[in-house]
Amino acid sequence: MGIFTLVINGARHDVDVAPETPLLWVLRDTLGLVGTKFGCGIGECGACIVHLDDVPAKSCRTTVASVGKRRVTTIEGLGQPTRHPLQQAWVELDVPQCGFCQPGQLMSAAALLRENPQPTDKDIEEALAGNLCRCGTYPRIVAGVHRAAEIAAATPAGKKERT
Repeated sequence: MGIFTLVINGARHDVDVAPETPLLWVLRDTLGLVGTKFGCGIGECGACIVHLDDVPAKSCRTTVASVGKRRVTTIEGLGQPTRHPLQQAWVELDVPQCGFCQPGQLMSAAALLRENPQPTDKDIEEALAGNLCRCGTYPRIVAGVHRAAEIAAATPAGKKERT
């Protein structure tokens, strides 16, 4: 066991866990942040994606000891303090079906839009290739990312959305 200090969604958390504990379990079981989902446990499905310093990471394969001083953003922190364009688009277009994969989908899409604010279908498919949707809502997910890009582009220049 050891004490690890993590900055998650802008808040500092001291956790007493074994160094090899997956970040996913720290988020869900230790801190009660259950928005990040357990899907496969081997880093293949993408349901557990969070951001480490704005870079997508599979939290089921990331040990708490490897996080270091990097900032962790979970689905709960996406769009704080205001709604993220992806969240608005997902609601407008009724993107999810069961919703289980959506936290990972949204986190991957947010990273894409941060790097490429006007992605093509191919860009979206490549960026979200590591996110499996068991319900097969891929066309709605792609449409949602495009809609989020439109929403973000229409945001006044002085009001930068947090991703």
